[in-house]
Amino acid sequence: MKNNFINEISLRGFFHQCTDKDKLTSLINNKSIKAYIGFDCTAPSLHVGSLLQIMCLRLLQKYGHKPIILLGGGTTLIGDPSGKDATRKILEEKTIDNNIKKIKKIFEKLLNFKDKETMPIFVNNAEWLNKLKYIEFLRSVGKHFTINKMLSFDSVKIRLEREQSLSYMEFNYMILQAYDFYKLNEVYDCVLQIGGSDQWGNIINGVELIRKINQKESFGLTTPLITLSSGVKMGKTEDGAIWLDDELLSPYDYWQFWRNTNDDDVKKFLKYFTEINTDELEKINNSEININNLKILLANEATKILHGEKKAKESENTAKETFEGSGVGQNLPVILIKNSLLKNGINAIDFLNNTKILSSKSEIRRAINENGIKINDIVLTDEKKIISLNDFTKNNYIKVSHGKKKHFKIKLN
Repeated sequence: MKNNFINEISLRGFFHQCTDKDKLTSLINNKSIKAYIGFDCTAPSLHVGSLLQIMCLRLLQKYGHKPIILLGGGTTLIGDPSGKDATRKILEEKTIDNNIKKIKKIFEKLLNFKDKETMPIFVNNAEWLNKLKYIEFLRSVGKHFTINKMLSFDSVKIRLEREQSLSYMEFNYMILQAYDFYKLNEVYDCVLQIGGSDQWGNIINGVELIRKINQKESFGLTTPLITLSSGVKMGKTEDGAIWLDDELLSPYDYWQFWRNTNDDDVKKFLKYFTEINTDELEKINNSEININNLKILLANEATKILHGEKKAKESENTAKETFEGSGVGQNLPVILIKNSLLKNGINAIDFLNNTKILSSKSEIRRAINENGIKINDIVLTDEKKIISLNDFTKNNYIKVSHGKKKHFKIKLN
Protein backbone atom coordinates (compact mmCIF):
# COMPACT_ATOMS: atom_id res chain seq x y z
CA MET A 1 0.00 0.00 0.00
CA LYS A 2 2.72 2.48 1.02
CA ASN A 3 4.68 1.69 -2.13
CA ASN A 4 1.76 3.04 -4.15
CA PHE A 5 3.00 6.55 -3.35
CA ILE A 6 5.78 6.18 -5.93
CA ASN A 7 3.37 4.54 -8.38
CA GLU A 8 0.83 7.33 -8.13
CA ILE A 9 3.23 10.25 -8.35
CA SER A 10 4.64 8.58 -11.47
CA LEU A 11 1.19 8.06 -13.01
CA ARG A 12 0.23 11.66 -12.28
CA GLY A 13 3.44 13.06 -13.76
CA PHE A 14 4.80 14.34 -10.43
CA PHE A 15 8.00 12.28 -10.65
CA HIS A 16 11.04 14.02 -12.16
CA GLN A 17 14.23 12.77 -10.46
CA CYS A 18 15.19 10.61 -7.49
CA THR A 19 18.56 9.96 -5.90
CA ASP A 20 17.81 6.19 -5.81
CA LYS A 21 14.29 5.27 -6.87
CA ASP A 22 14.70 1.50 -6.33
CA LYS A 23 16.04 1.83 -2.78
CA LEU A 24 13.43 4.45 -1.85
CA THR A 25 10.66 2.25 -3.26
CA SER A 26 11.95 -0.72 -1.26
CA LEU A 27 12.10 1.36 1.93
CA ILE A 28 8.60 2.79 1.73
CA ASN A 29 7.20 -0.58 0.71
CA ASN A 30 8.15 -1.87 4.15
CA LYS A 31 7.57 1.04 6.53
CA SER A 32 6.05 4.45 7.01
CA ILE A 33 8.53 7.26 6.55
CA LYS A 34 8.79 10.96 7.26
CA ALA A 35 9.37 13.23 4.28
CA TYR A 36 9.69 16.99 4.13
CA ILE A 37 9.10 19.87 1.76
CA GLY A 38 10.34 23.36 2.52
CA PHE A 39 8.28 26.48 1.84
CA ASP A 40 9.38 30.08 1.51
CA CYS A 41 7.75 32.63 3.81
CA THR A 42 8.27 35.74 1.70
CA ALA A 43 4.52 36.45 1.43
CA PRO A 44 1.48 36.01 3.71
CA SER A 45 0.20 33.25 1.42
CA LEU A 46 1.43 30.52 -0.88
CA HIS A 47 0.20 30.61 -4.49
CA VAL A 48 -0.67 27.84 -6.95
CA GLY A 49 3.00 27.58 -7.89
CA SER A 50 3.36 25.64 -4.60
CA LEU A 51 0.32 23.47 -5.24
CA LEU A 52 2.11 20.54 -6.88
CA GLN A 53 4.28 20.18 -3.77
CA ILE A 54 1.19 20.30 -1.57
CA MET A 55 -0.47 17.59 -3.68
CA CYS A 56 2.62 15.46 -2.96
CA LEU A 57 2.08 15.99 0.76
CA ARG A 58 -1.55 14.89 0.41
CA LEU A 59 -0.43 11.73 -1.41
CA LEU A 60 2.14 11.02 1.30
CA GLN A 61 -0.67 11.08 3.85
CA LYS A 62 -2.95 9.00 1.62
CA TYR A 63 -0.39 6.20 1.60
CA GLY A 64 0.37 6.25 5.32
CA HIS A 65 3.46 8.45 5.49
CA LYS A 66 4.04 11.48 7.69
CA PRO A 67 4.83 14.84 6.07
CA ILE A 68 7.03 17.48 7.64
CA ILE A 69 6.28 21.03 6.55
CA LEU A 70 9.42 23.09 6.89
CA LEU A 71 8.57 26.78 7.07
CA GLY A 72 11.70 28.76 6.30
CA GLY A 73 11.68 31.34 9.06
CA GLY A 74 15.47 31.23 9.00
CA THR A 75 16.24 30.75 5.31
CA THR A 76 13.70 33.40 4.27
CA LEU A 77 16.00 35.87 6.03
CA ILE A 78 18.58 34.95 3.36
CA GLY A 79 16.50 34.26 0.23
CA ASP A 80 16.78 31.29 -2.14
CA PRO A 81 18.68 32.36 -5.29
CA SER A 82 17.31 29.40 -7.33
CA GLY A 83 15.58 30.69 -10.45
CA LYS A 84 15.98 34.33 -9.38
CA ASP A 85 17.64 37.05 -11.44
CA ALA A 86 18.21 39.40 -8.53
CA THR A 87 18.58 39.45 -4.77
CA ARG A 88 15.24 39.39 -2.98
CA LYS A 89 14.16 42.15 -0.68
CA ILE A 90 15.30 41.35 2.86
CA LEU A 91 12.31 40.96 5.18
CA GLU A 92 12.07 41.76 8.88
CA GLU A 93 11.72 38.80 11.26
CA LYS A 94 8.35 40.11 12.46
CA THR A 95 7.00 40.10 8.88
CA ILE A 96 8.26 36.56 8.33
CA ASP A 97 6.65 35.38 11.60
CA ASN A 98 3.31 36.87 10.55
CA ASN A 99 3.61 35.19 7.14
CA ILE A 100 4.27 31.83 8.81
CA LYS A 101 1.11 32.10 10.93
CA LYS A 102 -1.01 32.74 7.84
CA ILE A 103 0.65 30.03 5.76
CA LYS A 104 0.01 27.49 8.52
CA LYS A 105 -3.72 28.18 8.24
CA ILE A 106 -3.61 27.29 4.55
CA PHE A 107 -2.04 23.93 5.33
CA GLU A 108 -4.68 23.31 7.99
CA LYS A 109 -7.26 23.46 5.19
CA LEU A 110 -5.31 21.35 2.70
CA LEU A 111 -3.90 18.51 4.81
CA ASN A 112 -5.35 15.93 7.21
CA PHE A 113 -4.69 16.74 10.86
CA LYS A 114 -7.09 14.13 12.29
CA ASP A 115 -5.03 10.95 11.82
CA LYS A 116 -2.22 10.84 14.42
CA GLU A 117 -0.16 8.47 12.29
CA THR A 118 0.03 10.84 9.34
CA MET A 119 -0.62 14.21 11.02
CA PRO A 120 1.83 16.77 9.58
CA ILE A 121 4.65 18.21 11.66
CA PHE A 122 5.29 21.95 11.33
CA VAL A 123 8.92 22.95 11.74
CA ASN A 124 10.44 26.43 11.52
CA ASN A 125 14.12 26.26 10.61
CA ALA A 126 14.72 29.46 12.57
CA GLU A 127 14.77 27.11 15.58
CA TRP A 128 18.29 25.99 14.67
CA LEU A 129 19.53 28.47 12.07
CA ASN A 130 19.10 31.50 14.34
CA LYS A 131 21.19 29.76 17.03
CA LEU A 132 24.16 28.85 14.83
CA LYS A 133 27.57 29.96 15.96
CA TYR A 134 29.20 30.97 12.70
CA ILE A 135 32.78 29.79 13.29
CA GLU A 136 31.60 26.51 14.79
CA PHE A 137 29.20 26.03 11.86
CA LEU A 138 31.95 26.61 9.29
CA ARG A 139 34.19 24.08 11.04
CA SER A 140 31.57 21.36 11.48
CA VAL A 141 29.40 21.80 8.36
CA GLY A 142 31.18 24.16 5.96
CA LYS A 143 34.15 21.81 5.61
CA HIS A 144 31.91 19.33 3.74
CA PHE A 145 31.27 21.76 0.85
CA THR A 146 33.73 22.66 -1.88
CA ILE A 147 33.61 25.99 -3.68
CA ASN A 148 34.18 24.13 -6.97
CA LYS A 149 30.95 22.17 -6.55
CA MET A 150 28.97 25.10 -5.22
CA LEU A 151 29.88 27.13 -8.30
CA SER A 152 28.60 24.35 -10.55
CA PHE A 153 24.97 24.58 -9.35
CA ASP A 154 22.51 26.33 -11.65
CA SER A 155 21.33 28.72 -8.92
CA VAL A 156 24.86 30.15 -8.84
CA LYS A 157 26.14 29.45 -12.34
CA ILE A 158 23.26 31.14 -14.19
CA ARG A 159 23.59 34.34 -12.15
CA LEU A 160 27.33 34.49 -12.79
CA GLU A 161 26.97 33.75 -16.51
CA ARG A 162 24.49 36.62 -16.82
CA GLU A 163 26.85 38.84 -14.83
CA GLN A 164 24.07 39.43 -12.29
CA SER A 165 25.15 39.98 -8.72
CA LEU A 166 24.94 37.12 -6.24
CA SER A 167 25.50 38.18 -2.65
CA TYR A 168 27.68 36.14 -0.32
CA MET A 169 24.59 35.84 1.87
CA GLU A 170 22.63 34.10 -0.93
CA PHE A 171 25.64 31.97 -1.84
CA ASN A 172 25.33 30.36 1.60
CA TYR A 173 21.69 29.39 1.05
CA MET A 174 22.48 25.93 -0.34
CA ILE A 175 24.53 25.06 2.76
CA LEU A 176 21.71 26.15 5.05
CA GLN A 177 19.15 24.09 3.12
CA ALA A 178 21.40 21.04 3.31
CA TYR A 179 21.73 21.68 7.04
CA ASP A 180 17.92 21.73 7.33
CA PHE A 181 17.71 18.20 5.90
CA TYR A 182 20.51 17.07 8.20
CA LYS A 183 18.70 18.49 11.29
CA LEU A 184 15.36 16.96 10.27
CA ASN A 185 17.08 13.60 9.77
CA GLU A 186 18.79 13.85 13.15
CA VAL A 187 15.80 15.06 15.17
CA TYR A 188 12.79 13.53 13.35
CA ASP A 189 14.36 10.63 11.40
CA CYS A 190 13.25 12.32 8.16
CA VAL A 191 14.64 10.31 5.23
CA LEU A 192 13.19 12.05 2.18
CA GLN A 193 13.22 15.60 0.85
CA ILE A 194 10.85 16.53 -1.97
CA GLY A 195 11.16 19.71 -4.01
CA GLY A 196 10.85 21.25 -7.45
CA SER A 197 13.43 20.28 -10.05
CA ASP A 198 15.26 23.59 -9.52
CA GLN A 199 16.05 22.37 -6.00
CA TRP A 200 17.90 19.23 -7.16
CA GLY A 201 21.37 20.54 -6.33
CA ASN A 202 20.34 21.73 -2.87
CA ILE A 203 18.65 18.38 -2.15
CA ILE A 204 21.75 16.42 -3.24
CA ASN A 205 23.80 18.55 -0.82
CA GLY A 206 21.50 17.52 2.03
CA VAL A 207 21.66 13.82 1.15
CA GLU A 208 25.47 13.95 1.08
CA LEU A 209 25.71 15.95 4.32
CA ILE A 210 23.57 13.37 6.13
CA ARG A 211 25.79 10.59 4.81
CA LYS A 212 28.99 12.38 5.87
CA ILE A 213 27.90 13.47 9.36
CA ASN A 214 25.16 10.99 10.41
CA GLN A 215 26.44 8.05 8.34
CA LYS A 216 22.85 7.43 7.29
CA GLU A 217 21.15 6.97 3.95
CA SER A 218 18.53 9.48 2.85
CA PHE A 219 16.80 10.33 -0.41
CA GLY A 220 15.85 13.23 -2.62
CA LEU A 221 12.94 13.39 -5.05
CA THR A 222 11.97 16.23 -7.35
CA THR A 223 8.82 17.18 -9.22
CA PRO A 224 8.83 18.92 -12.62
CA LEU A 225 8.57 22.69 -12.76
CA ILE A 226 5.13 23.55 -14.12
CA THR A 227 4.62 26.14 -16.80
CA LEU A 228 1.44 26.98 -18.65
CA SER A 229 1.24 26.14 -22.35
CA SER A 230 1.79 29.87 -22.93
CA GLY A 231 5.23 29.50 -21.30
CA VAL A 232 4.29 31.51 -18.19
CA LYS A 233 5.42 30.08 -14.86
CA MET A 234 2.62 28.36 -12.92
CA GLY A 235 1.11 30.60 -10.27
CA LYS A 236 1.61 33.91 -12.05
CA THR A 237 -0.82 35.65 -14.39
CA GLU A 238 -0.85 39.08 -15.97
CA ASP A 239 -3.02 40.18 -13.04
CA GLY A 240 -0.70 38.82 -10.35
CA ALA A 241 -0.31 35.70 -8.23
CA ILE A 242 -3.11 33.14 -7.77
CA TRP A 243 -3.07 33.07 -3.97
CA LEU A 244 -4.27 30.15 -1.85
CA ASP A 245 -5.49 32.44 0.95
CA ASP A 246 -9.13 33.44 0.41
CA GLU A 247 -8.43 36.86 1.93
CA LEU A 248 -6.16 37.60 -1.01
CA LEU A 249 -8.14 35.77 -3.70
CA SER A 250 -11.82 34.87 -3.43
CA PRO A 251 -12.96 31.25 -3.97
CA TYR A 252 -14.83 32.47 -7.05
CA ASP A 253 -11.70 34.02 -8.58
CA TYR A 254 -9.77 30.86 -7.72
CA TRP A 255 -12.46 28.79 -9.48
CA GLN A 256 -12.29 31.13 -12.48
CA PHE A 257 -8.52 30.70 -12.72
CA TRP A 258 -8.98 26.96 -13.27
CA ARG A 259 -12.04 27.45 -15.49
CA ASN A 260 -9.94 29.68 -17.76
CA THR A 261 -7.18 27.09 -18.17
CA ASN A 262 -5.80 26.88 -21.70
CA ASP A 263 -7.22 23.96 -23.69
CA ASP A 264 -3.75 22.41 -24.00
CA ASP A 265 -3.27 22.32 -20.21
CA VAL A 266 -6.61 20.93 -19.03
CA LYS A 267 -5.92 17.17 -19.11
CA LYS A 268 -2.48 17.62 -17.59
CA PHE A 269 -3.88 19.77 -14.79
CA LEU A 270 -6.63 17.25 -14.05
CA LYS A 271 -3.81 14.81 -13.24
CA TYR A 272 -1.80 17.31 -11.22
CA PHE A 273 -4.36 19.30 -9.29
CA THR A 274 -7.35 17.01 -8.67
CA GLU A 275 -7.73 13.72 -6.84
CA ILE A 276 -9.77 12.01 -9.52
CA ASN A 277 -8.70 8.37 -9.72
CA THR A 278 -5.99 7.79 -12.35
CA ASP A 279 -8.08 5.05 -14.01
CA GLU A 280 -10.96 7.50 -14.33
CA LEU A 281 -8.60 10.12 -15.72
CA GLU A 282 -7.48 7.63 -18.36
CA LYS A 283 -11.10 7.18 -19.45
CA ILE A 284 -11.56 10.97 -19.56
CA ASN A 285 -8.45 11.37 -21.72
CA ASN A 286 -9.76 8.82 -24.19
CA SER A 287 -13.29 10.22 -24.30
CA GLU A 288 -14.95 12.88 -26.41
CA ILE A 289 -15.97 15.08 -23.48
CA ASN A 290 -16.39 18.75 -24.42
CA ILE A 291 -13.29 20.74 -23.40
CA ASN A 292 -15.39 23.33 -21.56
CA ASN A 293 -16.98 20.60 -19.45
CA LEU A 294 -13.49 19.36 -18.60
CA LYS A 295 -12.53 22.88 -17.52
CA ILE A 296 -15.55 23.05 -15.22
CA LEU A 297 -14.62 19.64 -13.80
CA LEU A 298 -11.07 20.88 -13.18
CA ALA A 299 -12.29 24.11 -11.58
CA ASN A 300 -14.73 22.27 -9.30
CA GLU A 301 -12.26 19.60 -8.20
CA ALA A 302 -9.34 21.98 -7.64
CA THR A 303 -11.50 24.48 -5.75
CA LYS A 304 -13.03 21.69 -3.64
CA ILE A 305 -9.58 20.68 -2.36
CA LEU A 306 -8.79 24.21 -1.13
CA HIS A 307 -12.14 25.80 -0.31
CA GLY A 308 -14.51 22.84 0.06
CA GLU A 309 -17.28 21.39 -2.08
CA LYS A 310 -19.85 24.03 -1.13
CA LYS A 311 -17.69 26.95 -2.31
CA ALA A 312 -16.82 25.10 -5.50
CA LYS A 313 -20.50 24.57 -6.33
CA GLU A 314 -21.40 28.15 -5.40
CA SER A 315 -18.65 29.41 -7.73
CA GLU A 316 -19.92 27.25 -10.59
CA ASN A 317 -23.46 28.54 -10.05
CA THR A 318 -22.24 32.13 -9.88
CA ALA A 319 -20.40 31.69 -13.17
CA LYS A 320 -23.53 30.25 -14.81
CA GLU A 321 -25.69 33.12 -13.58
CA THR A 322 -23.12 35.68 -14.69
CA PHE A 323 -22.14 34.30 -18.07
CA GLU A 324 -25.20 32.43 -19.28
CA GLY A 325 -27.74 35.02 -18.26
CA SER A 326 -27.45 38.70 -17.55
CA GLY A 327 -27.71 38.17 -13.86
CA VAL A 328 -25.28 38.76 -11.05
CA GLY A 329 -23.94 35.68 -9.30
CA GLN A 330 -24.20 35.88 -5.54
CA ASN A 331 -20.50 35.05 -5.08
CA LEU A 332 -18.98 37.60 -7.44
CA PRO A 333 -16.03 39.47 -5.87
CA VAL A 334 -17.25 42.51 -3.94
CA ILE A 335 -15.40 45.83 -4.00
CA LEU A 336 -16.34 48.48 -1.47
CA ILE A 337 -16.11 52.20 -2.21
CA LYS A 338 -16.91 55.16 0.01
CA ASN A 339 -20.50 56.40 -0.02
CA SER A 340 -19.26 59.99 -0.03
CA LEU A 341 -17.76 59.57 -3.51
CA LEU A 342 -21.24 59.11 -5.01
CA LYS A 343 -23.13 61.90 -3.22
CA ASN A 344 -22.74 64.40 -6.05
CA GLY A 345 -21.98 61.88 -8.76
CA ILE A 346 -18.54 60.91 -10.05
CA ASN A 347 -16.94 60.70 -13.48
CA ALA A 348 -16.82 57.11 -14.81
CA ILE A 349 -13.02 57.20 -15.11
CA ASP A 350 -12.62 58.27 -11.47
CA PHE A 351 -15.26 55.78 -10.34
CA LEU A 352 -13.47 52.87 -12.03
CA ASN A 353 -10.11 54.11 -10.79
CA ASN A 354 -11.43 53.95 -7.21
CA THR A 355 -12.47 50.31 -7.69
CA LYS A 356 -8.87 49.31 -8.65
CA ILE A 357 -10.25 46.88 -11.25
CA LEU A 358 -7.68 48.30 -13.67
CA SER A 359 -4.31 49.63 -12.61
CA SER A 360 -4.43 53.12 -14.14
CA LYS A 361 -6.68 55.71 -15.73
CA SER A 362 -4.97 55.21 -19.10
CA GLU A 363 -5.86 51.48 -18.96
CA ILE A 364 -9.46 52.42 -18.09
CA ARG A 365 -9.68 54.79 -21.09
CA ARG A 366 -8.22 52.12 -23.37
CA ALA A 367 -10.75 49.56 -22.14
CA ILE A 368 -13.65 51.97 -22.65
CA ASN A 369 -12.48 52.80 -26.18
CA GLU A 370 -12.35 49.08 -26.95
CA ASN A 371 -15.90 48.57 -25.55
CA GLY A 372 -14.38 46.45 -22.81
CA ILE A 373 -16.26 47.93 -19.84
CA LYS A 374 -19.89 47.31 -18.90
CA ILE A 375 -21.84 49.00 -16.14
CA ASN A 376 -24.84 46.91 -15.09
CA ASP A 377 -24.46 44.86 -18.32
CA ILE A 378 -24.53 47.97 -20.57
CA VAL A 379 -21.40 48.80 -22.56
CA LEU A 380 -19.80 52.03 -21.32
CA THR A 381 -19.03 54.15 -24.41
CA ASP A 382 -18.72 57.62 -22.84
CA GLU A 383 -15.78 58.11 -20.48
CA LYS A 384 -17.41 61.37 -19.30
CA LYS A 385 -20.49 59.56 -18.02
CA ILE A 386 -21.40 60.47 -14.44
CA ILE A 387 -22.00 57.55 -12.06
CA SER A 388 -24.44 58.38 -9.28
CA LEU A 389 -26.43 56.66 -6.55
CA ASN A 390 -29.17 56.15 -9.14
CA ASP A 391 -26.98 53.59 -10.90
CA PHE A 392 -27.07 51.33 -7.86
CA THR A 393 -29.67 48.56 -7.99
CA LYS A 394 -32.27 47.93 -5.33
CA ASN A 395 -29.75 45.54 -3.74
CA ASN A 396 -27.26 48.39 -3.36
CA TYR A 397 -24.62 47.41 -5.90
CA ILE A 398 -23.32 48.25 -9.35
CA LYS A 399 -22.15 45.38 -11.52
CA VAL A 400 -18.95 46.22 -13.39
CA SER A 401 -17.59 43.93 -16.08
CA HIS A 402 -14.14 44.12 -17.65
CA GLY A 403 -14.05 41.98 -20.77
CA LYS A 404 -15.92 38.70 -20.87
CA LYS A 405 -14.42 37.04 -17.82
CA LYS A 406 -14.06 39.63 -15.06
CA HIS A 407 -17.16 40.71 -13.18
CA PHE A 408 -17.46 42.54 -9.87
CA LYS A 409 -20.08 43.94 -7.51
CA ILE A 410 -19.32 47.48 -6.41
CA LYS A 411 -20.97 48.24 -3.09
CA LEU A 412 -21.07 51.35 -0.94
CA ASN A 413 -19.12 51.31 2.30
